[in-house]
Amino acid sequence: MNQPFLDVKKISKIFHPGREVKVQALVDISLTFDRGEFVVISGPSGSGKTTLLNIMGGLDSPTAGDVFLDGERITGVEEKFLSRLRRDHIGFVFQAYNLIPVLTARENIEYVMQLQGRSRSECDRRTREVAEKLAIAELLDKLPGEMSGGQQQRVAVARAVASRPKLILADEPTANLDSKSAEGLMDMMQSLNQDERITIIFSSHDPLVIGKAKHSILLKDGQVTADEFPG
Repeated sequence: MNQPFLDVKKISKIFHPGREVKVQALVDISLTFDRGEFVVISGPSGSGKTTLLNIMGGLDSPTAGDVFLDGERITGVEEKFLSRLRRDHIGFVFQAYNLIPVLTARENIEYVMQLQGRSRSECDRRTREVAEKLAIAELLDKLPGEMSGGQQQRVAVARAVASRPKLILADEPTANLDSKSAEGLMDMMQSLNQDERITIIFSSHDPLVIGKAKHSILLKDGQVTADEFPG
């Protein structure tokens, strides 16, 4: 039996917002994902979606449990290892875009590739390739403040994809978009998933996102209440 691409084993997370207060955000969650999946994690606000995504991406640590990416344990390891892992293998798309405001779209997209030490010509070629695929080639010399929300989110997706990560984690990527922009973004991410075989996992309560997923996970009160493969 092949090992899963991403393996979440008995993850729990407790936050302590006050001395006498604790909040159990995740409760004994176990999930597996194969390479190339297109997944949505849904559930009401406060269900633990973002916390789970952050733990799977090495941005947060669980209170208990382990996460394995491509057979390699990524929990309980040094921050230096996690920094390299995020730089080289994981792309992030955030609800608030998180573009660097003083950099052009081109510079934002190239940023991770430059950190990886890619050559100037490779950065330029890959940026143009991804920009064409995401229909943002005409935006490459614009600053984030000169773009609409939908355009900024496509640039954020391009930045996440350009370095050819194994995994993209997208936290509520359509939350600030109108329905037309959201549908266009999801169509583009489906194409990237199919063409480049990048595993993409969303957190979302948007019916559009949920409807396009091939693997659907439902959280409630920090627990998995459904793990399905619709359609």
